[in-house]
Amino acid sequence: MINFSYGVQLPAADMKERFEHNFSAELSADYFMPSNWFFGLNGQYLFGSTVKEDVLAGLRTEAGYVIGNDRTPADVQLRERGMYAGIRVGKLIGLLADNERSGLRLSVGVGFLQHRIRIQDDPFRVVPQLEGEYEKGYDRLTNGLALYQFIGYQHIAKNNGMHLTAGFESIQGFTQNRRSFDFDTRQADTTQRLDWLNGFRVTFSMPIFIGNADEIFY
Repeated sequence: MINFSYGVQLPAADMKERFEHNFSAELSADYFMPSNWFFGLNGQYLFGSTVKEDVLAGLRTEAGYVIGNDRTPADVQLRERGMYAGIRVGKLIGLLADNERSGLRLSVGVGFLQHRIRIQDDPFRVVPQLEGEYEKGYDRLTNGLALYQFIGYQHIAKNNGMHLTAGFESIQGFTQNRRSFDFDTRQADTTQRLDWLNGFRVTFSMPIFIGNADEIFY
């Protein structure tokens, strides 16, 4: 099965101190065995528009502006960006007597979680403190090993109907800041973090059937 999905996620643990909710676009592939056990790969692109941690506070004036090279306020925005990539294994518990590929879907996995603060520059003004390698001193690049869980309902139509899965997922990342120095705090951050994402996901699938089709006699 080739899967395309979209979800919304809420941060918990250490991650909620930095970001609000985010959205996630996922591309994945799963192989189902005759026993309805499956294994696969999944990759997510994470993005959000609300950052709670103002890493540019030290560059702002008393009025809250970041000044550009032309001595006027620059429109600098902070955004969330990230990714998750991993492998997973699971079981489909069929609930329909005439369709064993539709039912309760359970899966667990392990992978790699990464997130950072994207500094969105003003297209008309340059802020020298945020140019080139200097930006890395503010972006809080964080990554590490992560665990993954999903529970939901999968429906694979027996004809050319809609192939859908909807359910709840959770990702727990055991991460750390990977920058050697943060400019705004003037120190290195070596804290071990627990970054937790919980969300709801809807998936559209394209099944590819292997083997001979059932013969139907009239």
